[in-house]
Amino acid sequence: MILKFDFESSEPLYMQIRNQIVVGIGEGRLKPGEKLPTIRALAEESGINMMTVSKAYQMLKQEGFIVTDRRSGAIVKRREDNAGVSESTMKALRISFSELRAAGLDKKEIIDLCEKICEEGEVK
Repeated sequence: MILKFDFESSEPLYMQIRNQIVVGIGEGRLKPGEKLPTIRALAEESGINMMTVSKAYQMLKQEGFIVTDRRSGAIVKRREDNAGVSESTMKALRISFSELRAAGLDKKEIIDLCEKICEEGEVK
């Protein structure tokens, strides 16, 4: 798994890790049941503190994107339930939608933008 870090960004590194893994799952590059690198391996590979990687993995686990176990490590979770969208995701979406509206986009332009993002993320 190749992650790219922006050390100049104001976004914390643990969020960069979390977000890139979520995008990988969403785009189908990370499949259910696929093992992620261990915390130690990802930290060494990327030159990032193990506690930072651990924080990202804990977030992913709490949000239901991965499962962890001492023998197997971190694994992309199979989504058998149809639990829907989390409250935090809906809040973030509302904020993003409001930012787009404030930037002058109308409903159709926002929907077109969403369709473009969906198409970019489709696995071919």
